[in-house]
Amino acid sequence: MAIFAYRAVDQSGREVSGTLTADGRGAALDQLAERGLTPVSVQDSTPAARAPARSGGRPGRVSRASVDAFTRELANLLAAGVSLSRALSILSGQASQAGARQQWTAIYDAVVDGASLADALAQWPRSFPPVYVAMVRAGEAGGFLDLVLEQIADFRSREQDLVGRVKAALVYPMVLAVLAVGVLIFLLTYFIPRFSAVFAEFGGALPWLTRLIVASSGFAVHHGLAIAVGVVVVALLARRLLTSESGRRGFERVVLRTPGVGTASARFALVRFCRMLGTLLGAGVPLISALRVAREAIGNQTLADAVDRATREVQHGTSLAASLSASPELFPPSVAEMTAVAEQTGRLDKELIRLAGAYEGDLDRRLRMLVALAEPALLFLMAAVIGTVVIGMLLPVFTLQELIR
Repeated sequence: MAIFAYRAVDQSGREVSGTLTADGRGAALDQLAERGLTPVSVQDSTPAARAPARSGGRPGRVSRASVDAFTRELANLLAAGVSLSRALSILSGQASQAGARQQWTAIYDAVVDGASLADALAQWPRSFPPVYVAMVRAGEAGGFLDLVLEQIADFRSREQDLVGRVKAALVYPMVLAVLAVGVLIFLLTYFIPRFSAVFAEFGGALPWLTRLIVASSGFAVHHGLAIAVGVVVVALLARRLLTSESGRRGFERVVLRTPGVGTASARFALVRFCRMLGTLLGAGVPLISALRVAREAIGNQTLADAVDRATREVQHGTSLAASLSASPELFPPSVAEMTAVAEQTGRLDKELIRLAGAYEGDLDRRLRMLVALAEPALLFLMAAVIGTVVIGMLLPVFTLQELIR
């Protein structure tokens, strides 16, 4: 049993307040109805309810998988005819994680108290980003909340799949890079010092490449701690620079101008933008609002600026296709042309989703090609660096007889 503090309006229109004991919020609402009271707010006032839930992490943090499951299950419950408050009550009761249970319960409480689902979700921005809330708000206004939630679930699933493929494409090149650094450190700190001791016993002049490698090894051995600290400091400074707006913009401009990588980055932003904008328009969100929300999905500030310019032009009466064509680095001429046709035929949302799927395939092919090129390039770089070190240490062996004499 729990204690609920309530505020309600009686049949004469006078506001009353008090507390009551019930098994749950639903039972408390039933008691108020039996008394002829219209609830204004009903809050669980027991100490356990007031204490924040502990989930082993920071309060309010919920995994993406939990949010995706919540979205999909809520869509299914609403499509089956279950009321929103009842569906939220079911989901909060069956949540396995304490953090998720805390958030779902808070959302249920807010909805029961009269808030819209979008406003309730907006209280948890880390779990429900602005685009999620905007789509839910459009679904509530249009009366098709279950369809919107299903669209959100599909979008998040496709988005996670796309991001997963990008990360998977980077795994092998990163492993090769780490392996190359590890081998080089081993050679400089363990292998070369032992050869250096042998060469020192014979005396004589060593080849310039051998002297350079031996000097580098000695520096690495004697100043290893200072080098490690320097690497950490540089990494922290680079991270701080990239978190600033100017540093992030500069880095993104360099990436966009890099052959191969720049095109793949622009295609990735285009796929996310088209799928987000198409999903929002299909959910009934107005074009201007959809553009403002969709720009957040791009993930590239330089390209987001291009969407900002396009949004301002659309506000002044320019067609979407014409405004997008002014940013060819993000929107190729073919995309602008297909968008113009879709605007004329009234099927812009469907065409944007189709474009997202088509360019997602193109992005996948580009990523595979980049990985196929990066693998031999990294192997060649590893062989060149390690081979240079080995050859430099073997050069004195060819003149060993002269050194012995």
